Amino acid sequence: MIIRWPRREELIRLQALADYQFDYRLGQCFLPEGRVKLGIVGGGRVRYIYLDGELAAVLRPNNSLFSLHIAGGRRLHECLPYPLRRVVVSPEASPHVCRGSNVFARHVVLADAWLRAGDEVLIVDGYDKLLAVGRARLSAVEIYCFQRGEAIRVREGACGNQ
Repeated sequence: MIIRWPRREELIRLQALADYQFDYRLGQCFLPEGRVKLGIVGGGRVRYIYLDGELAAVLRPNNSLFSLHIAGGRRLHECLPYPLRRVVVSPEASPHVCRGSNVFARHVVLADAWLRAGDEVLIVDGYDKLLAVGRARLSAVEIYCFQRGEAIRVREGACGNQ
């Protein structure tokens, strides 16, 4: 793998992809010029996105969308106003989620109304503190209706393995 600065057209394409995936025209906020490096894999394909030296996101090869990691989650959290792209979990679930445990529907207190299954989400506590990032397994409506089962598959917790 080669890590290098993006060319101008690559950065514009990645920012446009962020606009598409996360809506709200936040591509330039999420991937600011001069702070992004790319991890290039075989065939010259961009696979890894680094922000200030930390892995922020991975481009999924099956659909070319971002899979967030905690550095990218922190950046997205700064760029998006509350409650967009967020799932708020109960206080009793917060420490477990922060360490990387999945979120079950009964522990969701509030979810972005536009949340769909498969979306990348920020998992926060009641004070909007980022706990983890993951992928929704259920839509917001399903989370409220079912109250059972896995709602969010956590990819990475903000607390590490403490």
